Amino acid sequence: MPNSKGPRPLAAALPAPLAAALPALFAAALSVVAVCGGDAVARVFPFGPDRRSVNDLANQFVPFHAHLWDLLRGRADGGLLFDWRAGWGTAFLPDYGTYLSSPFAPLVALFPRGDIEYAVYAITVLKTAVAAAAMTHLLRRLGPGAWWWAAVLGASYALCGWSVVEATYNPMWLDGLIALPLLCLVGEWVREGRRPLLGPLVVAVCWVANFYTAYMATLGALLVLLVRLAVTDSFRARTLLRAAVTAVTGVGLAAPVLVPVLLGSRHAHPGLVREFAPAAGTDVLARLLPLTYSFSTPAAYVCTAVTLLAGALLFRRDVPGRERWLWPGLCAAVAASMQWGPTHLLWHAFATPNGSPYRQTFVLSGVLVLTAWTCLTGGGAGTVPDGEWAPAVPDGGRPGAGSGGERPGAESDGGRTGAGPLPGGPGRRAVAGGAAVVLVLALAALPSPLLTPWSLPLAGAGLAAVAGALLLPRRGRYGLLAALLVTGTLVGQSAATTAYADRERLGRLDDYPALGAAAERRAAALAAADGWPAYRTDSGLPRIAGNDPLLLGGQGAAYYSSHTPAVLTSTLDALGGGWTSRGRNLMGLDNPVTDALSGVGARWRNGAVVRTDVRLPLVTVRPPGPPPVYGPSPFRNQELLLGSRVYGTPRAGACPVGTEVFLWAPDATGRARLGDREVRLRGGRPKRQEAMVSLGFQRVPGLRPSLPGPGELGCLDHGRLRAAVTALRARAATSVEVTPSGIRAVLPPGGGTAVVAVPRTAGWHCEGAGPVSYGGFLAVPLGDGRTEISCAFRPPGLRAGLAAGAAAALLLAATAVTARRRARAPSPPGA
Repeated sequence: MPNSKGPRPLAAALPAPLAAALPALFAAALSVVAVCGGDAVARVFPFGPDRRSVNDLANQFVPFHAHLWDLLRGRADGGLLFDWRAGWGTAFLPDYGTYLSSPFAPLVALFPRGDIEYAVYAITVLKTAVAAAAMTHLLRRLGPGAWWWAAVLGASYALCGWSVVEATYNPMWLDGLIALPLLCLVGEWVREGRRPLLGPLVVAVCWVANFYTAYMATLGALLVLLVRLAVTDSFRARTLLRAAVTAVTGVGLAAPVLVPVLLGSRHAHPGLVREFAPAAGTDVLARLLPLTYSFSTPAAYVCTAVTLLAGALLFRRDVPGRERWLWPGLCAAVAASMQWGPTHLLWHAFATPNGSPYRQTFVLSGVLVLTAWTCLTGGGAGTVPDGEWAPAVPDGGRPGAGSGGERPGAESDGGRTGAGPLPGGPGRRAVAGGAAVVLVLALAALPSPLLTPWSLPLAGAGLAAVAGALLLPRRGRYGLLAALLVTGTLVGQSAATTAYADRERLGRLDDYPALGAAAERRAAALAAADGWPAYRTDSGLPRIAGNDPLLLGGQGAAYYSSHTPAVLTSTLDALGGGWTSRGRNLMGLDNPVTDALSGVGARWRNGAVVRTDVRLPLVTVRPPGPPPVYGPSPFRNQELLLGSRVYGTPRAGACPVGTEVFLWAPDATGRARLGDREVRLRGGRPKRQEAMVSLGFQRVPGLRPSLPGPGELGCLDHGRLRAAVTALRARAATSVEVTPSGIRAVLPPGGGTAVVAVPRTAGWHCEGAGPVSYGGFLAVPLGDGRTEISCAFRPPGLRAGLAAGAAAALLLAATAVTARRRARAPSPPGA
């Protein structure tokens, strides 16, 4: 017999588990459609010919994920603690904890290595989708409402401007976008005294995934918890204590990764120290609107539906006063804290970032979405128990704007009709008030130069669509129309903002070519020439981006990380190396002397692999005596480290015929020329330093090079270099064994100092004698006829982190035992 009550809601027609997951899945799908749609409109990778790799995405994230692929497939030089490929050998655990510790990162192993850029893009989109699903689940957990409204608001959070404009090329930050709703959920468990074991585990996963944005998300979740405690009259000292124990236990469980990361930053080359300068208020308001872009202002865009509902809450007199004022007050407080110096430092762990100064903006987007949901659900501070479907409520979605808000199997309210919102939802007065708030904010943003011709029209169209959807009748097809209007606003505004940001980034940030057949051929040639550890292979020039050794292979000096060791930068600087990013992005050095000293036997140059036998083994023995002390000239410094004079001095500005002419002009910008050889220089400290470059061999007597600015010339005598290397090889190690995080060598008798061609970074430990520095390289004094060395690398802070993790694990175990005892204890009489 036909159902006389009409078609069942979608949720009621699905199996219960699928129906419960429907809102989160829909939110995830909306975020994928908007992100991929925007990228396709902009015609950027992987949907068009234009480049997607800019700044750190090309320099760090793609190469580090390529190295993770090698680690997971067993093809890397090194292990989790140490990396032999980049920077002549550096700590890897801090880089892992900074760039690769996300639970999503191992998914790169499912892709071919040649498609590593596709893998990083797929993970970026997946993280955005998971953030949408997580926020949707949190909203459903906080109060009942129409499922599609929860999905739209959850997707609005994941598609906020911070996500699609900033974090899309810093994909590690997207773990913080996921962490905020998860940590807010943990706050709900704490408030209710539930899930004492799962809560710390969720905190630990969030902090391991990306400690930097997890720290910001934790601050945001704390503020949300305080509001929830206030609106539910549940402020108790034991609740706050429970929250502190949960957070400390979770962070403690993450300590084996966190402590080495923090200490790695302590030993890193210092970046730019900036004073925070708040953005103009009109610019901040402009960034709330779609289709705006600026590197130094907060990417605060959220769908107009969010700002309208957040503003409408102020005008809902039927909502309890605490909720009506505390949630909008929290939004205002978070926004204000982003503009005040002391709280800016608090948000950023007491250090102004080198790049964008508003990295906490996603927290503002999150609290705006929570405020919007409170407006939809009518407040009341209720929660829906975990695993239960939110029951139907009269606000309709405008929860009344669609079926599917009902618990699976339950009927709707029987087709209540009417042209206005139902009790519990935002009425005409509230909708009008929210629209007025949006209009006032937009008008206040008019003086900002960041507004584009399409910002206000797109925001206005969205405002009209969402307001109309909230005021539509509930019955019949009007609910579907309302859902389409709101969903279309979200997808349209977010896709347009994504596309606009894609195009703007290409014009404002450094961009790099997508990897292709040429890069694959180069990587294959380097792999074929690899002879590690007998000699190093250098990925050479031209550079594709920072961290070419991780991307292409080999064991070169190039390296770029937040943890670039200060000793590595200073050593390369003294030897004539080049860098960008104020000393953190090391470009390496193409020079026969440094190649010999570091054991480079093959390198990429001029489109092919070039081999040389003028090289030292990885371990050599130097005569007894003090280590070299570097001076201002990289030519003299190379000779000090080599122990022989190999450079001549030009006479009357010209080198002797047959020598190779090298130029050291770190600040020069322009073109240097010797005969028919021309070299382009891009120096200019403190932002970048040009490396020592070869101008070719002197073939014409008296021919002087043409230089774009001041510089020092050195005339390399290759005969002298070969003789010096031959002499040192007579005192080189007879056997060298390299492990993933250490090195062992057998040496000839005679004493002296064993020098390992690895930077003397903190973390090295050697048997029998403490390691020392020899011109920036690892060295071990030899005495008492010692003919062997064995050194191992342990990242600073690893032991302390493991101890803290063990203590947190014991605390968690004690919590588990206590919880089990309480569960087994008999209830008191009359309970």
